[in-house]
Order: sequence, then structure tokens, then C-alpha cells
Amino acid sequence: MALTFSVRIDGAEIHCEIGSDIAIPAPVFCCSLMAVSKVVRGGTLVRRVAGYLEVALPNIPAQGCVTFVLAHEETNYMPRNRAWLPLGAYLRTKTGPVALPFLENGVRVDSAPPKVVPQFAGLKLIPQPTKWQPAAGRVEVGGLACDDANFLAVTVLATRLGLTALTAAGGLPVKATRDTSLVPGAYVLTLATSGVTVAAVDDFGLFSAAITLLNLRETYAGSLPCGTITDAPRFGWRGQHLDCARHFYSVATILRLLDLMALLKLNRFHWHFSDDEAFRLEVDCAPNIWKQTAFRGEGQVVPGVFGGGIKAGGSYSRADVARVLARAKELNIEVMPEIELPAHAFALNIAHQGMRDPGDNGGELSVQGYGQNILNPAMPATWALIEPLSLEVAGLFPFGILHIGCDELPPNAWSGSPGVAALKAEHGLADRDDVQGWLMARLAGYLQAHGIRSAAWEEATKGSNGGLGHDALLFSWTGQGAGVEAARRGYEVVMCPAQQVYFDMAHSRDLGDWGATWAATIALEEVVNWKPVPKGAEDVAHKIIGVQGCFWSEFTTIDGEMEPMLAPRILGMANKAWDMNDAVDGPALRALAQDYGPVFDRIGWQRHKGA
Repeated sequence: MALTFSVRIDGAEIHCEIGSDIAIPAPVFCCSLMAVSKVVRGGTLVRRVAGYLEVALPNIPAQGCVTFVLAHEETNYMPRNRAWLPLGAYLRTKTGPVALPFLENGVRVDSAPPKVVPQFAGLKLIPQPTKWQPAAGRVEVGGLACDDANFLAVTVLATRLGLTALTAAGGLPVKATRDTSLVPGAYVLTLATSGVTVAAVDDFGLFSAAITLLNLRETYAGSLPCGTITDAPRFGWRGQHLDCARHFYSVATILRLLDLMALLKLNRFHWHFSDDEAFRLEVDCAPNIWKQTAFRGEGQVVPGVFGGGIKAGGSYSRADVARVLARAKELNIEVMPEIELPAHAFALNIAHQGMRDPGDNGGELSVQGYGQNILNPAMPATWALIEPLSLEVAGLFPFGILHIGCDELPPNAWSGSPGVAALKAEHGLADRDDVQGWLMARLAGYLQAHGIRSAAWEEATKGSNGGLGHDALLFSWTGQGAGVEAARRGYEVVMCPAQQVYFDMAHSRDLGDWGATWAATIALEEVVNWKPVPKGAEDVAHKIIGVQGCFWSEFTTIDGEMEPMLAPRILGMANKAWDMNDAVDGPALRALAQDYGPVFDRIGWQRHKGA
């Protein structure tokens, strides 16, 4: 069987044509789109789950074709770029499913060189140091003669990235000393023709100095300017999030991301493996939740949402977790796992029965179009799952912080649940925010009693009980306002505004680009066009403990598509997280990205060049 599949956009409509060399009776077209969609003409909708749909088509004649037209239900969802076209498309036939050869999916990596821009006046370094005092002359650095364990660890990183080893016998001498007058993580690095001196109070300071030297050697092609760098991190939380629920990334890909993070002095990996589409961690307390949801597609309990196609997915074993943790420890990175509650739980509800009120007739619908994607706190089965699950997951990760979700609760959540009505009466809860706040506070208190700190998205502050409390860490994602408000209520906050650091957003408005656009299109300059501590929030600056980039994988069909969505924009986020002076503006970032382009190329990390 030889099939053809072509798609074109006409305003709000998506025109599809399927051709075949043999006759295909009663075919069913299956795919996922950005959001809930409909059939305009040419076929009959037979099933829909969120953005996934199945369309019964007329018989396809031999050497003939059928045409049909789709559109998003929401009229504002005009297709913005190629990511809005059918993902994971296949044809269900009487002899089995057949993938459709649609060649336009995927992030395009422009082969043309980027536009040349003026060079940055400071050091060719991301992140920028606190202070740079240039001196006369240059020093040639191939390898460094140093037996400090931190420098040796960076040599291992360099060789793994495909770069020349940082340390080498007979290289430029390095004198590494400890200086108790410096703050944790700080270092002073002096480059001279006679050698390199480094002072730090701790291992991380020495590791950071070695990372700086590795970066400078690459951006200056081995001929470094002489001078002194005095440096320390601005924030303790310098993070990158990866959504492994919508797309299953291999452990090798996660390890590559950790290596890139270390190269840019990022130190927190937010591992998101639980969402509507899957629960991917192999836990002992509830094996059904990963055995039933790790894969999605044809014949699976979760259909091919978000590009799942005929079959896609996987799960992470304890051995996988151990590999990730070992690499992270080597690179001074902590790993924070996340379990999504109480919304974004479509897969959990499928795999673990009893967490829905049988009398609930509310019919809530999530923003992604899922029905029944919330857990019900009035059901004993809910607590029978989430308490032991939370303890087991947190117990696998030594960091001691568990992210418990709490975002995008559907507007009419629990509105038809008799159980929740009784819960409201018992605890004096007025609305859905109160109920969610009660649930989150109870779980956070349970975790705190077991020595585990909770983290959550910004919505966890809602509710008459004051939100989840219990010294929880909040992540502000819809913007910065919610983060500032949470900080004023006593929470520590990590800023991850979608308009600047959600790297699943398209780089540009070009129809040939890739990515979501609901928050913004994020050109390179926009990644630094904000302040982690907004103007007027200086009173809570001490509560804003970090910056984090996020990558959601709704439109990722292969691991490599993640890379040019992050690079080079991750450079700007990394600078925000470290640079005390916040010294890099849009033009400077554009210039530094030009300097780092060859570095990305040398380590084999795809980068977006056109935007």
C-alpha cells in the first residue's frame, strides 16, 4: 500500500487529501491537533478526546483520493504555523493502522547563517560575570594543568560534549585555592600569560570557574583575553523544566539536556512526567498508572493525543532515575519531580478507578478539551493513591522537594459532585478554589510531616484557607503578577513567565515556524526583555529565589525537535538566572548568541537560526 497525504491551510480551515494506489474501504483518519477540533466537510467525526479526533472517510478508490476539511472548534484558533497541522496522523483500515507520510511536521533548522550583528562589548560569556577587569595581553589555552576534582569533572563534561578536554598534562598551570571570605558559589578567576589562579570557598565555586574557562575557550577559540573575573550566582534556583508526559524523551536525551544546563550554570532540573496524557514513572505503590498510560495511540487506553500516532511513549524505571540522578549530581544539578494534581489527571483517572464521584454530573471540560481530568478530594480512593504515590516519588529523589502541580483547574470543577458538596459543608468551603486549596494544603501538610517540601504552580495560593501553605515553593507562569502577590504572602517564588521563558512558544510569526502561540511568539530578544524582580516589587526581592525555563511537549514528535526550540533562547534565560547585574539586553543577547552558535554546533545541539 502506497499512501500520499497533503495538507494546506485556508484561513481557519485545514484542507487534507489522502491518496492510495489500492482501494481502501471504510478508512478512518486519526490525528491530533492543537486543541478540540471538528470536521467541516468530507467526513464524519466518530471520536474525539481533547485535540485527538477520528474521522470516518468515504472509500478511497485505487489510484484515487479523498479530501476533507478540519477546523478548530474555537474560532480564535486560526492555524498559526505548521505545528497547528495534523500531528501523528494515520489511517485505520480493515487490515490495520497505517502511518501517513506527512513530511511537513517537525522543527525546521535553517541552514542559512544568521544575520551578522555587532559584537557584544563585554566578555563572550553566558552567563555574564558579576565583574570583569580586563588586563593587557592574551593567553593561549588548549588544556589546563590542574588536578582539582571540579576541574576534572568539567573535563569529563567537555569530552562527553565532543569538546577538547579542559585539563591536560603540561597545559597552562592552574592554582586553585579556598578563600573563606567569599560567599557560597562565588569565585575569583585571574587569567594571565603565566597561568590561571582560581579562588573559591566551596566546590561549586571551583566548578563554576572551570565552566567559565571552558566557555571562554570555546567562544574565543582558545585565545583568551587576560584579566580578572569576580563572580557569584544571583539566584539559587536556575532551572529548566522538561515535559516528558506529552512526549517521552529517552534517558540519553535527558542526560544531554543536563549537560547543556551545566554548561550554562543551570542547577535545577524540573522533571515533569505526569499529566493528562501519561504517568511515566515506574512506581511500586500503583503499577497500573504507568503500565496502562506509558504508551498511547491505537488500541491504548489513552489515544494518540498530541502526536501520539499509532503508538508512542515509554516509562522511566528506577534504574533510569538513578542514571539521571547520578549525572545530575556530577554536574551540581538537583532534580525536582512533579506529580500533577488535582487537574491534568485524565490518565490517572483512567488507570486508577474510584477517584471520580459516581454522582458527579457537572461535566467539566479542561482548557485542552479533556473531560473528567480532575481528581475528587471527597473520594477515599483519591487519598489512597496520592498519599503513598507522593511519598514513593519523593523518596526516589534526594532533593527533598516534590512539585504537586495545581494549575488549570477547569472552571466548573466538582460542580456536580455530591461528595464535594458535602466536603464544602463540612469544612466551610465556598467554591472550587476553596476545595482545591483544601486538597493542596492537606497534601502539603502530609508531605511536610514526612520531611518533604511541596512546590506548585501559582494557582496553589488560591482558596479561602490561604492556599497550600506549609513553606511551599511557588512557580509563577502566567506572568509575574501572581508571583509577586505570592511573595507578599510569604511564599518563596521562582519566576517562569510564559511570555518570556516558555520555550515551546514559536520563535516567530512565520507560517513555516513551529510551536504554540497562546502566550506569545518569543523572539530571542524577548527572553531577556523582563526583570526577575519587577519594578515595584523590590520589597519582596528576597522571596524571589530563581528563574526557570519551561518546555512543554505537546508538539514534539521526536526528541530532537526540542533542541532548536531551546537554543539559542536558553542562553538568555541562563543569564537571567545568574547575572547579578542583569546586564544582557536584546541586542547583546543577539550578539552573544552569534558567538555561541559555533559552540552549539560543536556539541551537536541543533539551534534555531532564522529567528
